[in-house]
Amino acid sequence: MPCTENEKNYDGRVALPILLSCLSKLDLQSKNQVASNGICEIVWSQAMPRSKRERGRTTGKLINVLQDLLESYGESWSDDLKGDIPHSYQRHGDLVIMADNLFSRPVWKKMGQELWPAVAEGLGAKRLAQMSQISRDGFRTPIVTMLLGKHSWATHIDNGIRYEFDVTKSMFSAGNITEKLRVAAFDCRGETVVDLYAGIGYFTLPYLVHAGASHIHACEWNLDAVIALKKNLEGNRVSNRCTVHYGDNRQLQLCDVADRVNLGLIPSSEEGWPVACRLLKRKTGGVLHIHQNVTTPAHSPAVIAATSEPTQAASVKKTHREVWQVWADDTANRIASLFKDMTRGRWTTSIQHVEHVKSYAPHIHHVVLDLECRPL
Repeated sequence: MPCTENEKNYDGRVALPILLSCLSKLDLQSKNQVASNGICEIVWSQAMPRSKRERGRTTGKLINVLQDLLESYGESWSDDLKGDIPHSYQRHGDLVIMADNLFSRPVWKKMGQELWPAVAEGLGAKRLAQMSQISRDGFRTPIVTMLLGKHSWATHIDNGIRYEFDVTKSMFSAGNITEKLRVAAFDCRGETVVDLYAGIGYFTLPYLVHAGASHIHACEWNLDAVIALKKNLEGNRVSNRCTVHYGDNRQLQLCDVADRVNLGLIPSSEEGWPVACRLLKRKTGGVLHIHQNVTTPAHSPAVIAATSEPTQAASVKKTHREVWQVWADDTANRIASLFKDMTRGRWTTSIQHVEHVKSYAPHIHHVVLDLECRPL
């Protein structure tokens, strides 16, 4: 594994810098074996997270700018205002998106239109927006308000892939970077892949740009996401190897075409399981990558235990993995039943890997099941 030096992250993890050109040569089997013992977990990251010192510098600069602004209005800075400024936020190029519960104290209203340019200066941005929540419209449309700037299109670069999207109409989950890197390491040369929930191309693009898929059918029913998806396919020069299907993927008029199907929808992609089974090649089968939010019962003894001690933390991780495995086994059996009902033949389903993507909420984890499905 090529690396420059061992670097210890601020949260205690050890990061090994990897050359991008060698990403596809990583020994994934070794990764699985190391992670399975409940003590060590390997996390892939595109870049080292900012250290406490770096975050402190950003916060310090913002405070200095705000202090000057307050003084110009005859006000003074106080420590209780620290809870009113952003300490974490999303950055996409020159655009910063922060939570909408900030700058709520009456003193900020005195600043008027001068507040947001000052905040942008303190954060090193040119445009500023705030997000309140994700709407329940079936498209997971973000509720974002532009505070500073004339347009809401942003650019985000992950692993050499350029994503462009309208932040007021499409969300970007930075927490999925580990899964996008994992997909980028697949060898999909000669394969036809179907991405049932393509969005702006979160996984479609890694399959095309890095994994080398011969062709991808990208399905998406959000028109705003489709517009961004097509723009990103053109921008990354892979549009000639992708067919975009706009509409409900349950109505997709395709079958018996795929070597691999990506079901990247959370909290559950279950409605797409029958579609995915229909899409896999009848003679050879293929692999399903099934995303799911899996809940670990809060009453589990290992979860209730305090996690301050390493042994207790390892016990909690082991409990999570056991719950994920139960879900994976159940899913494998249900997929086998779907194939039997659809083809009236026997299929084997084999669990290749269960990947932890991120913690979604307390006791809820976003995981991915790699399920190999073959006809007998």
